Amino acid sequence: MIVWINGAFGAGKSSTARELVDLIPNSTLYDPELIGGGLSLLLPQKRLAEVDDFQDLGIWRRLVVDTAAALLAEVGGVLVVPMTLLRQEYRDEIFGALAARRVEVRHVVLTPGETILRHRIDTRNEHPGDPDAEDRARRWCHAHIEPYRAAFGAWLRDDAYAVDNSELTPAEAARAVADALDAGFAAPCDIVQTPEPTGETVAAGVLLFDEQDRFLLVDPTYKPGWEFPGGVVEPGEPPARAGMREVAEEIGLELGAVPRLLLVDWERPQPPGYGGLRLLFDGGLLPAAEADRLLLPGAELRAWRFVTEQEAADLLPPIRYHRLRWALRARERGTVLNLEAGTPVD
Repeated sequence: MIVWINGAFGAGKSSTARELVDLIPNSTLYDPELIGGGLSLLLPQKRLAEVDDFQDLGIWRRLVVDTAAALLAEVGGVLVVPMTLLRQEYRDEIFGALAARRVEVRHVVLTPGETILRHRIDTRNEHPGDPDAEDRARRWCHAHIEPYRAAFGAWLRDDAYAVDNSELTPAEAARAVADALDAGFAAPCDIVQTPEPTGETVAAGVLLFDEQDRFLLVDPTYKPGWEFPGGVVEPGEPPARAGMREVAEEIGLELGAVPRLLLVDWERPQPPGYGGLRLLFDGGLLPAAEADRLLLPGAELRAWRFVTEQEAADLLPPIRYHRLRWALRARERGTVLNLEAGTPVD
């Protein structure tokens, strides 16, 4: 199990985490910030200069998960993880990958009042003897208060159990977290456990359209970016029927007819992924009355919306967006397209 302690920079996550390991039997402190420090020594400076925060490095997010899994395999028990996560897509990627490894996550957020938070930032002394480093750290913390407030209002307060540590010492805050864990208030994150593939896969997605010819996208809880309704084709299952099954499971809609194939795209293996075949089908018109009755499984999907092709560019990861564009062209032409790594082939 992992107890993930979130909150603004300077909220007291690390000091609370150090106290918490003394309260939870067989627990280990795991600070992913050490991975960022290691990457600063391993990656070329050119790559490091491309990001403002090591969390923006895909390798950091992968190593956070892989290291957690390796630590649990080595020492077992509970990992206490003090780390700010403000981008929901990074939460989805990390927590989803942990769920795929059957690692339970309890998500807690420390919420000191802003005046107290700023005072703590201004009086902290994490770099004794290095005033320039201390100044940089304080400016970083102050600059990220507003992003924290935005994240808390948008999604964090609904995802994590909040502990107001405004008037608490680190030991008292740790006790509040431990009590919440014991009482079940800080419950395991409700997230689908999608097994990691061990080889190439076949996946089927379905495009469903409204009266304005917009198409439906869903927002998974377990991976970053929006997606088409659909999923992995099970052994021995026809791909179109797999798409129909996934639509029924994900949004509670039973398609009356087998959807028409729009494209087949071969996705290149790119470690740690194995790639495989990706199929997109035309599920036809979804009347407004039926759309109003869509049901989302909370552990798997948090939202749905109809979007235009232009709007999808800001929601879909690039590989899915390119696939979508060609699927829409195939629908317009009444044909089926064969793609390799997102590019049509004759």
